[in-house]
Amino acid sequence: NIQLKQSAPPAAQSSLGGAATLATQVSLRKDKDAGSGGRKKIVFIAGKPSHGFGQHEHRAGCRLLAKALNASGLVQADVYAGGWPTDESVLDDADSIVIYADGGAKHPMISNSEHPQSLEHLGKLMHKGVGLVCIHYAVEVPKGPAGDALLDWIGGYFEPYWSVNPHWTADFKQFPDHPIARGVRPFAINDEWYYHMRFRPGMDGVTPILSAVPPASSLARPDGAHSGNPAVREAVQKGEPQHLAWACERADGGRGFGFTGGHFHWNWGDNDFRTTVLNAIVWSAKLDVPADGVPSKTPTIDELLVNLDPKKKPADFDPAKIQKQLDELNK
Repeated sequence: NIQLKQSAPPAAQSSLGGAATLATQVSLRKDKDAGSGGRKKIVFIAGKPSHGFGQHEHRAGCRLLAKALNASGLVQADVYAGGWPTDESVLDDADSIVIYADGGAKHPMISNSEHPQSLEHLGKLMHKGVGLVCIHYAVEVPKGPAGDALLDWIGGYFEPYWSVNPHWTADFKQFPDHPIARGVRPFAINDEWYYHMRFRPGMDGVTPILSAVPPASSLARPDGAHSGNPAVREAVQKGEPQHLAWACERADGGRGFGFTGGHFHWNWGDNDFRTTVLNAIVWSAKLDVPADGVPSKTPTIDELLVNLDPKKKPADFDPAKIQKQLDELNK
């Protein structure tokens, strides 16, 4: 169980080189057109600081994934932190967009006074066949136009009063014959795994990637917008597998992927957890996933502590304990 009661060291040296910055919008690319070498382009949208230490570390998580992708040589990955990019044009030549941010009404794709046409802008890119990957809270948007958009773009989403967001240990034992599952071994890990997602009718065009049966204890809370409802209780009572990560192929030729884990930053240190998402990002850009999955170096706890948002670190934080847990998971 890699879940800790956590809360950040001061901003550290960037895992991609250079000092980490607290600027609202951060591009890890000094020149938008430099260094791609003709590789496909992945744009990460990292959300604003959220939750406690080691939780919802959008910027640090995106930088860690981008570093691995760039090191693989398969794509050129750029990270923009602080939510929807101020300069929307950085998205226009993307082959896939990854959103790791708070969702609901705060979701970067929800149009507001800061970016009044973000949903429309994203829709135009989707209709061109650009890929879309949503991680953790970014799979949740309000029911209605935004929910319908995610159903179209990634095949499913977290619908309040239908889906739930408990913390539990999901045990993944089997995987489909799909490129995203390449190199992924059976694994079990504790996270805030959302489930009972709202999918397209008949799972049209949707392939479950990570599925597990949640325990009854995951519905210990009273019914509510995120905690329970009669339909999800019936599903769990019947032992129905819940899909926690899924791939989607769209009529416009684009590809989407939803991943409900990612609450605890330390979980990116689990090789199979991380490989699943790296594979999905590469697949979403319409590239071949290597036979053994996208290669990436296992990050140490010291590397995971880089680029965290400035949050208060709890007195009982024990990095050695986390490293030991990761070593055990990656055996």
